[in-house]
Amino acid sequence: MAYEYGAKEPEKLKIKDMTPKQKELLIESDSFCMLPWMHLHAFPDGRAYPCCFALDKLHVGNVNKQSMEEVFNGDKMKQMRLNMLANKRSSECVKCYDQEDSGFFSLRLSSNKHFGHNISMTENTKSDGTADFIIKYWDIRFSNLCNMACRSCGTWFSSNWYEDHKKLTGAPPNHAKIMKAGRSGNDIWDQLLKQFDHVEQFYFAGGEPIIMEEHLRILKELDKRKMYHVRLIYNSNFSKSHFKGTDIFELWNKFDSVSIGASLDAEGPRAELMRKGTVWKDILENRKRMLEVCPQVDFYISATVGLSNCLHVVDFHRNWVEQGLIKPQDFNFNLLQYPMWQRMDLLPQNEKEKVTAKYKEHIEWLKSQDRLTRATKGFESALDWMNKKDMSRHLPTFVGETRKYDKIRDENFTDVFPEWKELFAKYEKN
Repeated sequence: MAYEYGAKEPEKLKIKDMTPKQKELLIESDSFCMLPWMHLHAFPDGRAYPCCFALDKLHVGNVNKQSMEEVFNGDKMKQMRLNMLANKRSSECVKCYDQEDSGFFSLRLSSNKHFGHNISMTENTKSDGTADFIIKYWDIRFSNLCNMACRSCGTWFSSNWYEDHKKLTGAPPNHAKIMKAGRSGNDIWDQLLKQFDHVEQFYFAGGEPIIMEEHLRILKELDKRKMYHVRLIYNSNFSKSHFKGTDIFELWNKFDSVSIGASLDAEGPRAELMRKGTVWKDILENRKRMLEVCPQVDFYISATVGLSNCLHVVDFHRNWVEQGLIKPQDFNFNLLQYPMWQRMDLLPQNEKEKVTAKYKEHIEWLKSQDRLTRATKGFESALDWMNKKDMSRHLPTFVGETRKYDKIRDENFTDVFPEWKELFAKYEKN
């Protein structure tokens, strides 16, 4: 079966082979998601969620206080399963629903596509929502260890944010600089080992996963067991390719499926300002070396797009295509939704019109080259989302907070993003 971006049919299960109930859940339901039956996500501080896209405030447990099995079959997870089986939407999943309403191919839809072949797991669900504790897709953020301090991030996911937090607030965060998930040093690892035979996919993110001991430990365990069929997916700042004497690019060559989503939001000085700690020449060198060492590894830009970079991201995408560093479709448009004051829909109407015109021109350039329509639909959906609401009342907050970051980091946002000088001049006077 040919891959079709945006298609609801699972990759390894044909619609004609589904039972009516399976078809109802995977194809027809606007609430069902496979993840609560086979997945668990945890923050570095232990807060656990049904997935990485669930609302931060609606965690379902804490792996620093409970076993993963206790979280997996806790009351909140059980209720989510019951809701989904009854085609009721869960409050934890509102971000996916919001994206789908704007035409995005959400994590929920993607999960059903990639893991729909496990749909029979739902049939063992008990009347109270309890499911068999089998984790096939792991996304545990082992720590917040990171070598960058991105403007859209904070201390929960970056140890490098610690000092900036103190400068901004006048006090340290209410947690350690480096946090680790688990009730003890080896707790998560011990639980993970018991599930290894079930694993289909690991998702590594952070912090920065490449510099985490746990990441290398997992790769070496998979290598030892020759489990090269396990899919490896990364969200990485792409600044590192070696760790503790191991060339990660060389190790990736052993696996059947490796996909790298590089968190790159801009290029050059813009990239270095948005993600403090970035050395742009290192990013370029890593990408060029990757094309030489492991060209079969799937690589795409996973750009977080907010007000700051919403205009420049078009030029960035096109430049990398023209340099042969990515294919046109290898660009994933991630809407920045939080912090709310950094969102692109804060723009006033006249600026939205500029963005709209630039995106429409880019979409026309893309259409003939983007066979999968992945990148095209990202830009199209972003326009729809941006133009839905007038959020410009929050612009003074964007300007004020941005200048606070400038001050503590000795940077100047408008020198690096001159396209917003006029906007800043207007709101800095008010």
